[in-house]
Amino acid sequence: MAVLSKVLLQLRQERKRAYSQVMQLDGAIAALMKLTSWDGARGVSRVVGRRPRGRISAAGRKRIAAAQKARWAKIKAQQKKKAA
Repeated sequence: MAVLSKVLLQLRQERKRAYSQVMQLDGAIAALMKLTSWDGARGVSRVVGRRPRGRISAAGRKRIAAAQKARWAKIKAQQKKKAA
């Protein structure tokens, strides 16, 4: 019976040590997951950081500027109507 007690004690100690290692591994995995974005479906990880900025053409900037000027002209016209 004494041998069985020692075996149980050793197994419990081993379980405690293994649990401690699992918790350390979980902490390391969590830290790495914060640095990367894991795509589990494809099994690909990519570094998370600044997104690449899109480039807009000169023609696109002109279209946006023209649309904004038209918006402001419309608002100013409505304000003149209310004032008059």
